[in-house]
Amino acid sequence: MNKYSLCFISFFFLFFFMLMNFFMMIYFIKNEMVMFFEWEIISFSSMNLVMSILLDFISLIFMMFVSLISAVVIYYSKSYMSSELNLNRFIILVLMFVFSMILLIISPNMISIILGWDGLGLVSYCLVIYYQNIKSYNAGMLTVLSNRVGDVMILMVIAWMMNYGSWNYIFYLNFMFNDYSMQLISLMIILSAMTKSAQIPFSSWLPAAMAAPTPVSALVHSSTLVTAGVYLLIRFNNLLMETLFIKFFLLISGLTMFMAGIGANYEFDLKKIIALSTLSQLGLMMSILSMGYYELAYFHLLTHAMFKALLFMCAGKVIHLMNNNQDIRMMGGLSLYIPLTSLCLNISNLALCGIPFLAGFYSKDLILEVISMSNLNFLIYNLYYISTGLTMLYTMRLLMYLMINDYNLLVIYNLYEEDYIMLKSMYMLLFMSLISGSFMSWVLFSYPYMIYLPFNMKLMVIYVVLLGMLMGIFISNMKINFLNKFMMTYNMSFFFSLMWFMPSLSTYGLNYYFLLMGQKLLKNIDMGWSELYSGQGMYNIIKYYSLINYMYQMNNFKIYLYSFVLWMMIMIMMIMLI
Repeated sequence: MNKYSLCFISFFFLFFFMLMNFFMMIYFIKNEMVMFFEWEIISFSSMNLVMSILLDFISLIFMMFVSLISAVVIYYSKSYMSSELNLNRFIILVLMFVFSMILLIISPNMISIILGWDGLGLVSYCLVIYYQNIKSYNAGMLTVLSNRVGDVMILMVIAWMMNYGSWNYIFYLNFMFNDYSMQLISLMIILSAMTKSAQIPFSSWLPAAMAAPTPVSALVHSSTLVTAGVYLLIRFNNLLMETLFIKFFLLISGLTMFMAGIGANYEFDLKKIIALSTLSQLGLMMSILSMGYYELAYFHLLTHAMFKALLFMCAGKVIHLMNNNQDIRMMGGLSLYIPLTSLCLNISNLALCGIPFLAGFYSKDLILEVISMSNLNFLIYNLYYISTGLTMLYTMRLLMYLMINDYNLLVIYNLYEEDYIMLKSMYMLLFMSLISGSFMSWVLFSYPYMIYLPFNMKLMVIYVVLLGMLMGIFISNMKINFLNKFMMTYNMSFFFSLMWFMPSLSTYGLNYYFLLMGQKLLKNIDMGWSELYSGQGMYNIIKYYSLINYMYQMNNFKIYLYSFVLWMMIMIMMIMLI
């Protein structure tokens, strides 16, 4: 079997699955249908373990997007991972990842959700450590230990929901608002979503996960792993709106958006800039979700998936051509040498900024206008608009470094555009980045939203975008980093560029001590006391008594003589004592 066969089979299967979901989605929306399947696996003492499947327009649209991006990424991997000897192993890992995400999407049941949730965590660990070096191992350990917090929270939800007689959470969301235990469940769900979607203080694993191959980054950071938390909160939205922690969650997600926007302006690693922009958009989705507008969060989730996957694929092509160098200071003038890749990169970047009539504009502009219309405090309002300006700022800085500045890597170089497999896969997502915003706005919102605002407030988005664009051009033209010299001291810039010291706190403050404790437990318990009193100890005792038994079985006269003398001495001593 050819090593590329699995690539083609997976691509055609996922593409067919995407088309099937598309036609089902149209049919379901047209007829306002929801389908709920239930398969009872086991029943014990009024508790039923059932496998449930919920098909409605939310799950069908999301499955359609996930399967489209997965198909494109697998096709892209045929060229990107062509030098990989174990390409089939890589494709199987990606397929397991997609299957876990689909299981999570269609599950209205906490048991099947934990299967998909833990499947995502385990396979993402295998993909992050794929290149098997020290950096990858550290990044994988940080990823998996940060996500374990969320896994434990969902396990606690499963244990707590045994009080209700079923794990189908979908039945409880609308009528148990005043129950204190549902407040507890909502807190655990928020915490688990915060770990998977990398909100403060669990943000440090997301840029670290860039150690994975670029096709994996395109899949993980657009539509699967990081969006699992957002999707879970969309499903639990009715319950969350009544909880006490929702305003605190709004503040945390707003700060995540702000922190990631600042961090991206200090970063020089191409993949980490895109990862931080993903973190910023996740903060945007979570914050609008915590205000109750779950349709807007879902809309932005879908449009963001398209242009972010395209952005990662373009970055992968650029890194390939640059001899695996990811430093943007070494790049420049790419639009002269690879114009088609540069076109895809620029359009996906502008869609991220919310330039009118690209995919990101339809969701981002609507979100910002709803924010302007909402009854919010000034801090949250400023966080939204400053973060939007920062998005434009780091995007323009990236485009200036990649497209306008001079090429700085080698004197002799070979930049070429001839990899048609990568280009064809990028064109599919380019088309979706152009049309998915308007298409999804027609599908999700059956009637037009008319938002009336004062003229200056209506144009506030345009003002912020233009200001961010000018600042980005200004900063990228500085020979030294402008932010360091004029706006902040060295220590403050150090603080902002290191994501508010979160990687250090996560690695040394949390994970390091857990791993140290695990090492001590292994040394003292597993290889110490339990060896002495379980396996190894039992072996030594049985061996000792077996030797004694063996000596008796030898029928040696001297042994019986010694035993008789010893027995007689014991009897005499007992008689004397009496």
